[in-house]
Amino acid sequence: MEKLTGKAIIAMGGGPTAVINQSLVGAVLQARQYSHITQFYGAFRGVEGLVEEQMVNLSEATSHNLEMVGKTPGAGIRSTRLKPDEEFCSRIFKVCKAHGIHYFFYIGGNDSAETCRIVNTFAREEGYEMRVLHIPKTIDNDLRVTDHCPGYGSAAKFVAQAFMGVNLDNRSLPGVYVGVVMGRHAGFLTAASVFARKYDDDGPHLIYVPEKPFSSDEFLASVDEMYTKYGRAIIAVSEGIQDEHGKPVIAGLVKEIERDAHGNIQLSGSTSLGDALTGLVREKLKIKRVRSDTFGYLQRSFLGCVSEVDAHEAREVGERAVQIAAWHSADGSITIERVGDYGVRYNLTPLQEVAKETKSMPDEFIQGANNVTTEFKNYARPLLGEIPVYDRIHAPRVEKILNP
Repeated sequence: MEKLTGKAIIAMGGGPTAVINQSLVGAVLQARQYSHITQFYGAFRGVEGLVEEQMVNLSEATSHNLEMVGKTPGAGIRSTRLKPDEEFCSRIFKVCKAHGIHYFFYIGGNDSAETCRIVNTFAREEGYEMRVLHIPKTIDNDLRVTDHCPGYGSAAKFVAQAFMGVNLDNRSLPGVYVGVVMGRHAGFLTAASVFARKYDDDGPHLIYVPEKPFSSDEFLASVDEMYTKYGRAIIAVSEGIQDEHGKPVIAGLVKEIERDAHGNIQLSGSTSLGDALTGLVREKLKIKRVRSDTFGYLQRSFLGCVSEVDAHEAREVGERAVQIAAWHSADGSITIERVGDYGVRYNLTPLQEVAKETKSMPDEFIQGANNVTTEFKNYARPLLGEIPVYDRIHAPRVEKILNP
């Protein structure tokens, strides 16, 4: 079969991850093995920059430079939050056609997959031969079809280690602590806090995810129970927790609500939810030492906390996308299939199977209103890679003399 000769371009969409550049570098270096991919461009600021023809020629980047970028968090050629409509995707296609680009790779989540689907449709309707491949990425781990998403493992590792440290700190000076974790609709990332537990009384003592309705009454009762039992309470909560009517909890607890450019309630980067929940604890339970943190960008950008498994798989999905485009002249989204204990296989699924919609944590991963199951731990444990080990002092108490 005659090979499709032409240029390639790659873009990044959505929030960066600690390993997104591994996918970028994997794609660029893999493409150098195919002479029919004549140049490899990078769109600066994602598809937003692409339509403005802001591109760099990654074919002229050295292998050493690329390898160093691969180990660096953040989007190496920058990203965009833009959700293109059909008119915008038509402009993307026109720029690609004008530059002789026949290979389009887009690293991102479900919105990026939808962009790929629309661009692919324009190319087919015009009879312009172009391979369109979506390369998965999201710390939320909420893409359909794929077992898990590159970016999740490293973010989950950060969350687990952050709660390990919080647990040790909270045990030293007891009180109530609320940690707010990213996750608008899916609780995979918040659930990873479970790996902070080693001893029976370790936190997080309560884990709240968006998949289960949140009740303020249940929350207060459970915090009170943990505080009575352990003299302290650590709570991990998804930013997107919802009430029984599917309404974001933050909307009912905060008077003034911020919204993003798409009209969605602003969840990330706001301390409102943590402040509101700790305020409830202070008011209703009369506990004085109450603190909260919103993890924010740290979850996806912390340089010193990358899962080896995540980095390896992020590199391979980038490589695999180029292999499929170059060898098999196919379009679609790269997916990860889990095999054995633990191995993966990389497959291709139609773009429409991944586009737009997201997936949630399955019921078998969630225990009651505020915990996760062993099934979830078995699912997530391989993705985090190695995590630190901590311990406690094990020594007998000295008998009292003055205060027997």
